Amino acid sequence: MELYVPVLALAVLAAGFAIFSVVMSSFTGPKRYNRAKVDAYECGIEPTPNALSGRFPVKYYIVAMLFIVFDIEIVFLYPWAVHLDALGWFGLAEMAIFLATVFVAYAYVWRRGGLDWD
Repeated sequence: MELYVPVLALAVLAAGFAIFSVVMSSFTGPKRYNRAKVDAYECGIEPTPNALSGRFPVKYYIVAMLFIVFDIEIVFLYPWAVHLDALGWFGLAEMAIFLATVFVAYAYVWRRGGLDWD
């Protein structure tokens, strides 16, 4: 159990910092609101009616989900690469199956046009 003490201490420290930041920003932040401050900000461009409605195209969410899926792949690849010698042939075969599955998903998304920005 003592192996988890540093992890718990770091989690408590991170949560404490987050809570402290939110509370202090409400105390020290500006209190005078006007129309310009509460208006949506789009890099200095006047907000468009589409942005004010709060609806975004589904393509934004699909790209976000694809990023998460392929980012999680790295989470599995890194420990495998570090302990490749200890895993032997079984680890190599298991990772080949995993990479084949991810490659099939990547090819499917590519063929469906999920990576096109148009």
